[in-house]
Amino acid sequence: MMEDYQYQKYRAALVGYSLPLAFLDLDRMEENIGFILKEAGKKRIRIASKSIRCVPLIRHILESGDRFQGVMCFSVPEALFLSEEHGLDDLLVAYPAWDASSLMRVGGELASGKRITLMVDCVEHVSRLDAIAQGTDWVFPVCIDMDLSVSWPGLHFGVRRSPLRSLEAFLELARFIGESPRVELEGVMGYEAQVAGVGDWVPGKPLRNGIVRLLKQHSIRRIARQRRDWLKALKDRGIKPRFVNGGGTGSLRETAREDIVTEVTAGSGFFTSVLFDHYRGFHGKPAAGFALEVTRKPASGIVTCAGGGYPASGAAGRDRLPTPWLPEGLKLLPSEGAGEVQTPVCGSGALNLDLGDPILFRHAKAGEMCERFHEILIISSGRVVDRYPTYRGEGKCFL
Repeated sequence: MMEDYQYQKYRAALVGYSLPLAFLDLDRMEENIGFILKEAGKKRIRIASKSIRCVPLIRHILESGDRFQGVMCFSVPEALFLSEEHGLDDLLVAYPAWDASSLMRVGGELASGKRITLMVDCVEHVSRLDAIAQGTDWVFPVCIDMDLSVSWPGLHFGVRRSPLRSLEAFLELARFIGESPRVELEGVMGYEAQVAGVGDWVPGKPLRNGIVRLLKQHSIRRIARQRRDWLKALKDRGIKPRFVNGGGTGSLRETAREDIVTEVTAGSGFFTSVLFDHYRGFHGKPAAGFALEVTRKPASGIVTCAGGGYPASGAAGRDRLPTPWLPEGLKLLPSEGAGEVQTPVCGSGALNLDLGDPILFRHAKAGEMCERFHEILIISSGRVVDRYPTYRGEGKCFL
């Protein structure tokens, strides 16, 4: 069986390495890169570093094609790390920042010719940047984050991000930026989280899947209309941002169809973590995982691994737990889940496992796995070909 072949291939590649460890199948990631390029049409693709958290891998993706341009960072300190220590450029910080010391360092990078764009969604953000830049030659490039969620009485479909829910508020912020001497409007972003971040092909939940698909279809039409109308209103006022960013791995195809969007963002699809198994419109290959060592056999059909308590963020639930992947036929115990120092698994796959054998898991989300490990072993053609440090391996923890 293919799954047994995959397990034996990875098992052989990992012989001699101490567990637990994280690994990446580079050949599979290359296939995912090709799929993402296809899904994005002709749009430029900005890499979401939150889902990677490993500089050599970010570089690898950037060098995979000229349509990969720029990085979407998740914090200002991370953007400074990528710019100051690794020389990366065209960095968009996806979330607003307030800390004056780190924003002053951004000013220094701007003065050296770097392009770092900061996120804003209210006049207070803009005023803060304007005040920090007083007495300098800095002009902070900013991106307006527009809210693309959909609300009905009793139902909010989307995430709680930007407060900019009306065209009037959006244009007022753009006007305020235009009047601020040390701030310049560089881009507009809208993240359609209810399309990009919600699975619609979840096993055993046909009714939920059907409802989510209907809500997604409604959202896609509404989002495209909102983005078109709001950007037209900016243009009518003589304002033309350098870029319009949209999308995520789960909405690449839909967002790339919008003419007004100049670039789409992708991150999780490069690794294809477990949550992205449940998207009808995305079919990447699992490329990243972590290996735990069997250290106990407490009962027939049950083996226990060392470590493994690596849940993903978000609303707490079983879908946030790591998933036993290889060998097939394994599952977590409902009463224990993934533990901080040991993780028992059961099922037919446990019958032939011995002490010291590896069990391969996949993380529910992509980049958070790298927060747990100092390095990722890079596997290609069935052997380890390199070892890449993660952010953690470089001594960094940004949030």
